[in-house]
Amino acid sequence: QVQLVESGGGSVQAGGSLRLSCAVSGYSLDMYCLGWFRQAPGKEREGIAAIDNGGRTSVADSVKGRFTISQDNAKNTLSLQMNSLKPEDTAMYYCAADRKLWLGCGIERDVDYYNSWGQGTQVTVSS
Repeated sequence: QVQLVESGGGSVQAGGSLRLSCAVSGYSLDMYCLGWFRQAPGKEREGIAAIDNGGRTSVADSVKGRFTISQDNAKNTLSLQMNSLKPEDTAMYYCAADRKLWLGCGIERDVDYYNSWGQGTQVTVSS
């Protein structure tokens, strides 16, 4: 069973940057679809970035040009670089993994199609 542990969240002023990391244990990253999600209070969990087992990435329109997803296969780590942060980016951020590659690994992959989740890391952006 894969285990995911996020780190790197915190509080930052608008315009600042944070880098989230997700340590993945269990199998090598090239066996998974991997994604970053976020959930603000009172809102549904939304997918913001995804990467497939070939390293192809996709991001949500709301973060395009500001957030970058990447993976380090040697360290088995998934990352999310977040620049130009806005107050509306405030949320709990989660990484997710799933081995059902045939369902597609893009940003459109539904939250219900990921079966492994980290515990989340809080990101708070003040204006």
